[in-house]
Amino acid sequence: MSVKKGDTVVLAGTKKGLFVLHSRDRRRWKSEGPYFEGMPIYHATSDGKTLHASATNDHWGPAVRRSTSWGARWAKDESAPAYAKATGLSVERVWNLTRGEEGTLYAGVEPAGLFASRDDGKTWQSVEGFNAQKARKDWMPGGGGLCLHTILPYPGDARRMVVAASAVGIFGTNDAGTSWRLMNGGIAAPFLPAGKTDETMLGSCPHKLVRDARDPALLYMQNHAGVYKRRRGDAAWTPIMKGLPSPFGFPMAAHPHDAGTVYTMPLESDMNRVTGGGAPAVYRTRDEGKSWTRLAKGWPKESAWLTVLREGMATDGKDPAGVYVGTTTGQLYASRDEGDSWKCIAQTLPPVLSVSTTVAR
Repeated sequence: MSVKKGDTVVLAGTKKGLFVLHSRDRRRWKSEGPYFEGMPIYHATSDGKTLHASATNDHWGPAVRRSTSWGARWAKDESAPAYAKATGLSVERVWNLTRGEEGTLYAGVEPAGLFASRDDGKTWQSVEGFNAQKARKDWMPGGGGLCLHTILPYPGDARRMVVAASAVGIFGTNDAGTSWRLMNGGIAAPFLPAGKTDETMLGSCPHKLVRDARDPALLYMQNHAGVYKRRRGDAAWTPIMKGLPSPFGFPMAAHPHDAGTVYTMPLESDMNRVTGGGAPAVYRTRDEGKSWTRLAKGWPKESAWLTVLREGMATDGKDPAGVYVGTTTGQLYASRDEGDSWKCIAQTLPPVLSVSTTVAR
């Protein structure tokens, strides 16, 4: 493995294994892998030293695997979040791995649940305040299943966290996961007579949430029904999709250090989940969604009917920031100038399920 300290590393989880791409200058890229050949990798994450990957075996189910050599060797002690037998629930896959405060590693799973590891992924504990909620019996899966896919710890405050579960909604805690409140107010719901959800109504379908780089109290969301923002203390979500060609899409990524700056990639519609008109483009706002800029330089101009999933977009921590997008047709696009121009750095991968980044330490 040739990853060196200071390299930008992109982890591409695909339907058939994990690929590790790395670069000194973000111009020339090397690719390692695949690791866990033939297995879907729904998510992978790294703190720059240790790599964790969610690998799902068709026979043995999901496991969280760990490597300190960028995939060259993997720890033999497999681990996996698991519900207690008495719940009658069984984890089908691990959708998200996120590092939190005080060294905690969190896992979001399907059926929707939250687990925590305080020993680098060797063992897992159920976050019972979330997993044992009384309203759980009323949670219904959407088209993509009933999965907890977004985990947003609050920087510097281990008591606070926001998570999101498909077809259920957004949940927040202020007491380290002991209790949770629904945060679904103001989100469009065209299938309801009122046309939108209230704060405690189940059934909103968040696709991805991110925190603002400068103000962690400010959240942005790509929802099934539009794009929104919300600052802590707000009574409801505010729509910010004006200027986008479609309210529908899956991924969202925050700029690593600029306030008010996020990226999304709209798709034509719920019924036609491809890039609009066959001309892919990422959209960026620098003013909290008041306006959006279309970023298409380097993307195909026509006949490219691409799809990007909820974990298919990420930014790195460099300046200027890098932005990365993986598609279900196996392309991985990269921008080293904050989205102004793009280059395809891999185009024959299996369908890309997730993209994440780090800098090797």
